[in-house]
Amino acid sequence: MIQKQNIIIVKNLVKKFGIFVANDHLNFEVREGEIFGFLGANGAGKTTAMRIICGLSLPTSGEIKVAGFDIYKEREKIKRNIGYMSQKFSLYPNLTIRENINFFGGIYGLSRTEIKTRTTNLLEKLQFTHAANKLIREIPLGWMQKLAFSIAILHKPKIAFLDEPTGGVDPITRRQFWEMIYEAAEQGITIFVTTHYMDEAEYCDRVSIMVDGRIEALDSPAKLKEKYAAESMNDVFLKLARIQLHESV
Repeated sequence: MIQKQNIIIVKNLVKKFGIFVANDHLNFEVREGEIFGFLGANGAGKTTAMRIICGLSLPTSGEIKVAGFDIYKEREKIKRNIGYMSQKFSLYPNLTIRENINFFGGIYGLSRTEIKTRTTNLLEKLQFTHAANKLIREIPLGWMQKLAFSIAILHKPKIAFLDEPTGGVDPITRRQFWEMIYEAAEQGITIFVTTHYMDEAEYCDRVSIMVDGRIEALDSPAKLKEKYAAESMNDVFLKLARIQLHESV
């Protein structure tokens, strides 16, 4: 079996806002082609860390490499090798589905021929061909999520960063979205996903769980449940939260 390389390496990541410590000495690696869950309650520091790793923000201190590039010196190279889907969809509501695909294809540096081909293929795959000229503000939330994710990987990046991608939708749509994630991972795209839905941890190869800006646990869902004698990942999280609460008292 071929050992997969680490495509994200984070050592002692610290991010402070004044005296507030959002990320407190985070250490972890993510392997090529892995679905890596970055879990924690709202306000745990997940989005802050993700924005730093994506090159959208600088850390206060720490060493970080993404796709082989240094976060301090090669942020533009990092951005060219990743896809990013934010909590608030980065689609333009006053543009149509087709126009959004074309626009982001241009931003990602695709040629006109590539954009035309990939737009046609994407519309067919999502079964959106009949709605290609609908404005984004007119389509359902579930459609927006599927489209936003598909656009984030339109340029076939090495890593896709998904920040709370399934917030606000029903369980069936969430499951469909995860099927799209599996498919992308099978194509070799590393998936780095933040979520506060603990049941979604079950879909990941490995997960880290953040509590108050620190990573309190990191392993496969099965091993974490075994370690904490828990029936679900939600139980694991609750046990970690209780430990943290007792330590702080």
